[in-house]
Amino acid sequence: MDIKLKIGRRIKELREQKKMAQKDLAYAADLDRSYIASIENGQRNVSIVNIEKIASALGVSLKEFFNDGELFHNHENHKKQKSRE
Repeated sequence: MDIKLKIGRRIKELREQKKMAQKDLAYAADLDRSYIASIENGQRNVSIVNIEKIASALGVSLKEFFNDGELFHNHENHKKQKSRE
């Protein structure tokens, strides 16, 4: 799965856990609501600066944000497969 989709899904998951609407997250992160929507849909290559803004608005650290098995699941499998070759 594309990393943009994984990050978008992670943001949506955290936002929904906090019971926040996209507009509330956008306001808290000082970003446009349509930008948040496009990130969640995997249509944007979001910068680490904006990921930090979003994580902060969601009340999580970057470590917590990226501490999700789904984000790097395929990457780790790919690394393991390469090391076997």
